[in-house]
Amino acid sequence: MGTSQSSEGPSGGVPMVPPWVPPLVQPVAPVVDDGILPGPLQPQMQAGPMVPTLLSATAAEVIPVAPAGRFRAARLSLGRYAHSPDGGDLRRAVGRYVRDGYGGSGTALRRFAGTSTTAAALHDTLSSTRASPTAGQGSKLDPILLSGHSTREVIDAIVQAVRPSDGTQDAEINRASIRDALCELLTKFQEADPLNLKAEERGFVVERFVAIDVFRRFDLDLGKTIQEKAPSAKAALSRLKEVKDYIKETISASFRKLREKGFPMITGRIREIAQAALRETLVVFEGYAE
Repeated sequence: MGTSQSSEGPSGGVPMVPPWVPPLVQPVAPVVDDGILPGPLQPQMQAGPMVPTLLSATAAEVIPVAPAGRFRAARLSLGRYAHSPDGGDLRRAVGRYVRDGYGGSGTALRRFAGTSTTAAALHDTLSSTRASPTAGQGSKLDPILLSGHSTREVIDAIVQAVRPSDGTQDAEINRASIRDALCELLTKFQEADPLNLKAEERGFVVERFVAIDVFRRFDLDLGKTIQEKAPSAKAALSRLKEVKDYIKETISASFRKLREKGFPMITGRIREIAQAALRETLVVFEGYAE
């Protein structure tokens, strides 16, 4: 789960969003419960069915500088959870992680902009490899070139095509998250071919990638607290798994809500959909801060 890479987390006095993080895209317009978008967010009439529009671009916000002890409150709650697991302490920990550690869900969303960008690249890459006479020709993922290679080699090739190493910590987290998401895919869909995935399978990989990437960042920032406060190494691993499962469940619920409100995971809008799911999740997390 990456616990060996856990640290004390980013210190104070640095920008909460590093300069290498890509900008956010225009967010997907929210849909209210009755299916009607308010005011200027009404779906545009097309030749075919109505489709949701995007919100207009907003002015760039000033990136705040992290205060000293930014994760102190999150560590206190997480330490209590590690010692004696209680759902309330876990929820407070993630709430304070977002509210205090990253200055709220808005800034946290900007910090995770690289996750949504990579999610789109992952979906595009998996879509381009679908079996056809011209699928992936001339690329590192040309199904013909990869024919006969092991599953691990195929996964490594996908990781390299989606997120090459660039010397940043974010890239390494993304790469590990892609690999884990593909492994989970092959566990759930045992007959799946990574080079010829169905829409449902590609959607699963994207959703899992986003969840695992968020968990890996949380683990890197706060995982050491669980290791130090849990009564044993076995308990620490169990607590980390519980945190990972909780993040996965919350993000899955966010993606499901978007699908139910008319935002399916389709090529060309993956980055927006992933960003919207992250926003929904981070708002939920921040709501648990007390």
